[in-house]
Amino acid sequence: MTDRPAFSRRIFLQQGLTLASLLPTIPAFIQNSAFGVMTPLGSMLSSRPGVNDHRILVIVQLAGGNDGLNTVIPYGDDNYYRARPQLGITAPNSGNNACLATDIDGLGLHPNLASFKELLDDGKATIVQGVGYPNPNRSHFTSTDIWETADMSGKGDGWIGRYFDCTCNGTPVPEGAIAIGRRSPLAMVGSTQKPVSFESAELFRWLGENVHPSLKSPYDDINRAGTLSDVESDSQLAFLMRTSLDAQVSSDRIRGAVAKQPLVPYPQSSLARQLRIVGAMIRDGMKTRVYYVSLSGFDTHAGQAGSHGNLMRQLGDSLAAFQRDVTAQGNDSRVLTMVFSEFGRRVKQNASGGTDHGTAAPMFLMGNMVNPGILAKHPSLVDLDQGDLRYSVDFRSVYAGILEDWMETPSEKILGGRFQKARVVLSAP
Repeated sequence: MTDRPAFSRRIFLQQGLTLASLLPTIPAFIQNSAFGVMTPLGSMLSSRPGVNDHRILVIVQLAGGNDGLNTVIPYGDDNYYRARPQLGITAPNSGNNACLATDIDGLGLHPNLASFKELLDDGKATIVQGVGYPNPNRSHFTSTDIWETADMSGKGDGWIGRYFDCTCNGTPVPEGAIAIGRRSPLAMVGSTQKPVSFESAELFRWLGENVHPSLKSPYDDINRAGTLSDVESDSQLAFLMRTSLDAQVSSDRIRGAVAKQPLVPYPQSSLARQLRIVGAMIRDGMKTRVYYVSLSGFDTHAGQAGSHGNLMRQLGDSLAAFQRDVTAQGNDSRVLTMVFSEFGRRVKQNASGGTDHGTAAPMFLMGNMVNPGILAKHPSLVDLDQGDLRYSVDFRSVYAGILEDWMETPSEKILGGRFQKARVVLSAP
């Protein structure tokens, strides 16, 4: 007989991860993160052969359906103002609420995207116009699932998760994917790969002593061989201890990285806070290759002008601060940022001073390696699909360009088909 408690994977998941807060329950996103640390001892500290861990992809989701027509404004088309007599943003240099001129005549940016326009002018940003997919779905949940799975059914594993599954059968945490937020996005969940997700570093803390007293030491002081010396190597307790050690390393490493002050100031906003955390982890030298952040509030059915303007300012200023940060770190050639929303808005404004669910919308990309400027033609405001914009670029073509030209992996297996890659990455170090 032994006085040791009977440990199991269930007990480990229930007790091994503890929130450093007074929350009465453990949120689902933490439970999802727990599965991501089930890797062999020491695997978190080593790279997988044949996988380029030098390049990083940061994904920014604009949740709710961003109004593309008031993001990239076709001020040269009178149909825009006829469809939006109150919401239309005026031409450049026309007074208050005038859009920002771009290199393409007749196209401007929302006036609150001044910081992003500087990146565009400096050749560090790309706008891909008219991005969507066939037979568009106007449900937030379904369309988001379609974008995140890269599958028209919206079912199955996420496209980033499949990327990791296809590179050496998954990648150890936290070398694979980290999401900042309350949930693990479907995009990053694979059959093998599971992301770490947390809302703040303070809430991401593993208490290994719940598995074994010897696991309470800080990870720098852990003698891994010593802690396992009194445990049968093939026992379930040994498995749990190895898993907890790796989890503790991950937790301490993340919290240590995030505690560092950034090299540049960030705005006081939700998106900026998330990107500041990502910037800190990149600066700390973590081998994480994909980060995921999100900004909500884009479901602008009523009173859109003010709320959308605030979101545009937060988006532009946060992206610019993040790019300045990775530049100050010397990591600007390593980081590609992609911005997407599940759909755009309808062409015509509604009676409530807002816009309803639509279809095609622009995507942003940012980094030293992008093909700069505004790509593809702006969607027609006359040739519509039941009042909505017709897409001209399949979003999976953008994914294909990122996967092949930046992540250096064949895209066909990951995307479930062959898509002509969009030339969004011009050069890569």
